[in-house]
Amino acid sequence: MVPKVNRGDIVDVKITGIQPYGAFASLPDNSTGLIHISEISDKFVKSIDSFVKVGEFIKVKVIDFDEETNHAKLSLKAIDNRYRRRNKRVYYKNPRRSIVETPNGFTPLAKAMEKWLKQGITEEN
Repeated sequence: MVPKVNRGDIVDVKITGIQPYGAFASLPDNSTGLIHISEISDKFVKSIDSFVKVGEFIKVKVIDFDEETNHAKLSLKAIDNRYRRRNKRVYYKNPRRSIVETPNGFTPLAKAMEKWLKQGITEEN
């Protein structure tokens, strides 16, 4: 007997169907699940077929399980995020160039703001 899946489990599932809104899967305990399109990837998903295929076995994370319907909400991107967050590095486009603050700070903008507001009010009327 295969143990029942629980929230937070990482399991191998078989993709049984694909729709525009997500991919259906069969879990090891013979329950069903859906990987919603928003749980496929952090990036834009134009076509689910470019990420999974019917009949393919993939690892997913169980993000919720309904005992009454025996249906799971699954996430593919939760598996990818576990590894990507740990190794994520921040790169700056131009690390040598620093921000230089003027001696007056924001004072010139504050003074100009009054003029801009008056000009905007007169243009509206």
